[in-house]
Amino acid sequence: MVSKLMSSAMLVLLLSGGCKPSMNPFYQDWDTPFGVPPFGTIVLENYAPAFDEGMKRHKTEIDAIAASSDAPTFENTIEAMDRSGALLSKVSGVFFALNSSMTSDEMQEIARQVAPALSKHSDEILLNDKLFQRVKAVYEDREGLSLEPEQRMLLKKTYDRFVRGGANLGAKDKERMKAINEELSLLTLAFGENVLKEVNAFELVIDREADLAGLPDGIVAGAAEAAEERHYKGKWVFTLHVPSIVPFLQYAQNRELREKIYKAYLAKGDQNNEFDNKENIAKIVALRIERARLLGFPTHADFVLDESMAKTPANVRSLLEEVWKPAVGRAKAEVYDMQKLIDQEKGGFALEPWDWWYYAEKIKKAKYDLDEEMLRPYFELTKVRDAVFDVATKLYGLTFREIPEAPKYHEDVRVFEVQEANGDHVGVIYVDYFPRASKRGGAWMGNFREQSKQKGERISPVIYNVGNFTKPTADQPSLLSVDEVNTLFHEFGHALHGLLSDCTYETTSGTGVSRDFVELPSQIMENWAFEPEVLKSYARHY
Repeated sequence: MVSKLMSSAMLVLLLSGGCKPSMNPFYQDWDTPFGVPPFGTIVLENYAPAFDEGMKRHKTEIDAIAASSDAPTFENTIEAMDRSGALLSKVSGVFFALNSSMTSDEMQEIARQVAPALSKHSDEILLNDKLFQRVKAVYEDREGLSLEPEQRMLLKKTYDRFVRGGANLGAKDKERMKAINEELSLLTLAFGENVLKEVNAFELVIDREADLAGLPDGIVAGAAEAAEERHYKGKWVFTLHVPSIVPFLQYAQNRELREKIYKAYLAKGDQNNEFDNKENIAKIVALRIERARLLGFPTHADFVLDESMAKTPANVRSLLEEVWKPAVGRAKAEVYDMQKLIDQEKGGFALEPWDWWYYAEKIKKAKYDLDEEMLRPYFELTKVRDAVFDVATKLYGLTFREIPEAPKYHEDVRVFEVQEANGDHVGVIYVDYFPRASKRGGAWMGNFREQSKQKGERISPVIYNVGNFTKPTADQPSLLSVDEVNTLFHEFGHALHGLLSDCTYETTSGTGVSRDFVELPSQIMENWAFEPEVLKSYARHY
């Protein structure tokens, strides 16, 4: 009871902003290498007051733009809006990055408090009629303005953001839009929290060596270490994290256990427990449809795709159909091969989803004498990371220098300065590659600071790549699967997109392009991963 009371008291302190403003790192210039976040001095109670102050300052800046008696121009309206909200961007960049990779109950509670406030703050800007009339005036006069291409893009993105945010709606619909956005902000947070909690709650605990049959030694060693961390000494633990579940499905001979872990993975958020997401999903879908129709779109898909290169669901469906037909043909051929092998082995069962990975490996071995696990020793994480750096050096002249003194938010993180061939500073990249209970699944790129130009000076980006790759064990380093190698190259392509940005405005900088175009740099980069010339540079047995 005492600890619960202390936790409650601490939370009240966090959410009420119980620390002196002068002590809050977000209000200060960061005296760190290249101005990266001072993670060692940022504490939980800094976030809530920094968000509050950030929104307050941003509102003051926006109100001044909206109330200006000067005729609206690109500079005093569009550009001024892009330059506003610096403190809010600063705290948001750190908080939401860490809430994805270093979350906790306290972080999630802060997120639940902040999400509706941020939604309301955004709506107050986008539904501010005085401000919209200024934006609209500049937009309608765009043909008569001598704007550079980036300025034209910023103007269009700003105008579209207001229209898509409901600026043209009537008063009643605007109020409904606010309510929808606030509810969606909380529902999407709850959805993500439930998925993470469900992943962390599942453990496949094995206490018989016989149930490990077929699993490679490295995977078994990792499972033993996971068991020890969870106080199951002498046993083995497999989880729903990809580096654990995928090898289990590929190699474990015990079909019942494969079925158990596969169904657990599939049933995340669908087990009628405290982490169940069915109600959240139903509400999210309904609210997205309602929002789309308020804005004049027949479906949520139409709303989302309107600002993409694809433009319409019909175009997406057409592309998917082109892929679908040959993909189904290929899948049917693979099912035939797998079922034939099951029958030859007198398995006495029909192929099920939890058999797919296992028999795909057996078919590869039978047809091509290829065992994917035999490739892992050639894909040591550090060598793969250095290889992706080397490709960037050869393609773009970039060099990478580790900054061991840079503040880190976790001991697994490594930090590198990126330079041009002549030594000019380009930016900083954080790499955070291993799974942990506080990190959501998957792999992604983001930034702590977006690239821009202020008064002619380039503000360099601070980028991060996050993954959930196979962890090292006591006996061997981190050895990646083919898929993990591909993912590392892919995410680094996104990182290059952010690092090599050379824009004036934050709104147009980095990945501020059409959603589907964002994947181009990552696709280009991943296609280098298994080129023979590149393979020779890194694929050596550890």
